[in-house]
Amino acid sequence: MLRTTGRTYRQVVDQATAETGLDASKQQAGQRWRAVGLALPLIAFVLASFVAPLGTLLVRSVYDPLVADALPETLALLRAWDGTSALEEPVYATAARELLQAREERTLGQIATRVNRIKSGLRSVVTRSVRKLRNASGDSWRETMIGIDDAWGEPEVWLAIRSAGERFTLRHYINALDLMRQSDGSIARQPEERRIYLPLLWRTLAISFGISALCLAIGYPIAHLIAHAPPRRANLLLLLVLVPFWTSLLVRTTAWIVLLQTQGVINSLLVAIGLVADDGRIAMIYNMTGTFVAMTHVLLPFMVLPLYSVMRSIPPSHVRAAASLGATPFQAFWRVYWPQTLPGVGAGSLMVFILAIGYYITPALVGGSKGQLISNMIAYHMQTSLNWGLAAALAAILLVGIIALYVLYDRVVGIDRMRLG
Repeated sequence: MLRTTGRTYRQVVDQATAETGLDASKQQAGQRWRAVGLALPLIAFVLASFVAPLGTLLVRSVYDPLVADALPETLALLRAWDGTSALEEPVYATAARELLQAREERTLGQIATRVNRIKSGLRSVVTRSVRKLRNASGDSWRETMIGIDDAWGEPEVWLAIRSAGERFTLRHYINALDLMRQSDGSIARQPEERRIYLPLLWRTLAISFGISALCLAIGYPIAHLIAHAPPRRANLLLLLVLVPFWTSLLVRTTAWIVLLQTQGVINSLLVAIGLVADDGRIAMIYNMTGTFVAMTHVLLPFMVLPLYSVMRSIPPSHVRAAASLGATPFQAFWRVYWPQTLPGVGAGSLMVFILAIGYYITPALVGGSKGQLISNMIAYHMQTSLNWGLAAALAAILLVGIIALYVLYDRVVGIDRMRLG
């Protein structure tokens, strides 16, 4: 009887334990689902504002279906062509019919623009020919089109149309790297006078590194001064650092134009004290100097704040202990203080560099032709030339460069050592 009662008791305990564990599991699952529900708005925001635009950017850089959708039969015939022999009448007839249809659908201008990007001058050839084809008899489309413009008899024109008709293409990346595809399909470098994007990309990287170095050289002593100042003075200095955040970027950039221009405040002051002649005023704006000065001022707070937060957490006793052990002030700084500030140095430098490499407004206003960055060329292709595929390719190359820098920083310094506050 006792054994039966004991066994029954254990069964009751096991059942109660199982029910308690089941209730706990259900409670944990409910908490997880509630946490997911609370995070859904943030996830949706990130997807809509970051992932979707980034995905669209990457897709647009390699996908362009406009010509393929407008000239499907012509492109099918051109794919079977060897690229050198004379084209037959069916190709001309099909091309004339589809180009006339594209004109009715109001896509002819976009098609001509796409083809013109492959071979310069073809936009006018296409649009002018289609205007005259409306009144053509159509007895021999080959003779008619060549009679309108001799370019239709050249294989390079049809090769350009075939190239523009590729739905998925690396053409934009080839152009962004200052390369070109030759008639035999091989890839070669552009002539030196047509190399635009790689020099601009290297200039952007050099300026970004230079601005990061300037911000570090200026921001480090400022952050040190704030971190070791009395509370009242530190708050005042920190307020001065934060003031640029409360001022419009356009206003700050315009202020530098007023200061740095030839007839500006700084030049007038130099003339007044006799350092420069009135006819020898220094050109400090609309060049590389203007870009460096204005962007360093704009991005300086992004260097000071991480450094300040790290320096504030370093006990002053460390430097005093090094000095008491016989270290000189420089040795105490370099071997004790500086290594402890490296997380802030890394965070500030990485932040300033990433912001500088993608800046647009400030270089556009103060840089002139010699102070422009790759972001200005991306904006040009987005707003003026409307070559969105090339703009997307340039932006993707810039993104890959930033990711590579991030990975390099993680390998050399370590992201876990980076501190923003």
